Amino acid sequence: MLAAYAARLAPNDPASALDVGERPDPVDRENWSTVEVRAASINHHDIWALRGVGLSEKALPMVLGTDAAGVAPDGTEVVVHGVVGQDGHGVGPREPRTLLSEKYPGTLAERVSVPTANLIPKPPELGFEEAACLPTAWLTAYRMLFGAGELSPGDRVLVQGAGGGLTSAAIILGAAAGLEVYATSRSAEKRERALSLGAFAALEPGERLPTRVDAVVESVGRATWKHSVSSVRAGGVITVAGLTSGDPEPAELTRVFFQDLRIHGVTMGTRDDLAALLRFLVRTGVRPTIDSTVPLDRARDGVARVVSGDHFGKVVVTPATP
Repeated sequence: MLAAYAARLAPNDPASALDVGERPDPVDRENWSTVEVRAASINHHDIWALRGVGLSEKALPMVLGTDAAGVAPDGTEVVVHGVVGQDGHGVGPREPRTLLSEKYPGTLAERVSVPTANLIPKPPELGFEEAACLPTAWLTAYRMLFGAGELSPGDRVLVQGAGGGLTSAAIILGAAAGLEVYATSRSAEKRERALSLGAFAALEPGERLPTRVDAVVESVGRATWKHSVSSVRAGGVITVAGLTSGDPEPAELTRVFFQDLRIHGVTMGTRDDLAALLRFLVRTGVRPTIDSTVPLDRARDGVARVVSGDHFGKVVVTPATP
């Protein structure tokens, strides 16, 4: 089958480490199903893997991708939940949690094998490309807002670094749920886009907010951390799902303990969380923002666009439909 895979590790030029070519078809396993992929999407997890973070030389070559929507063996249209081992289904209850493309081949391929319990029926209201945006970035944003963040309609949230799939999802979901969403970006164009997605206000990074927020969606790290800590109210929460600019230095621990702040890390979510997110989209009419779509044989172009930071929303990869 055709697949996009990490052939080597390249910390300074991750796109160059991605090859597209023939890889072995998935092997049948008890309690697993092979899905014919109709659409997948690229995440920062893929970029970090190509840099060698979370993926070792001995695991190469590894098919990348944690998101997919496609067709199950019985013809059902499904969304793939990319967390393996979290609930024990298909791997046994003692296997540590991993994401697809870490231990098991990922979704940037014509076919992917996953525990059958990881398959969720795709609502007919969502297309394959829309559904393929959800299992990583959108699921993580959903949990950051409503799980870790414990936010309710009328609450205020700051989304740092508007533009990527996670942050655009947080803006859209937050606005749809009645949150007062503030967003930051270095790009005036991206600030305008954030407003068009429902943000209450869009500011430059580090700009003082008119009021402190109840929670922060933080995935940038070093470049925004000080602003995040100073922008959240006493007793508030900073939900963290990434560090695209590196680890914060300093960590601002004095503010953290003096203001009784909570810092809550989030990586994706459970199968039930993903099912709830799908219902939310069907009920509200909210849909993912898709920056661009590339065919599987041009997956390296999609990775390069995510690395550049020029994208707004999700970059989707589509294998050829049989």
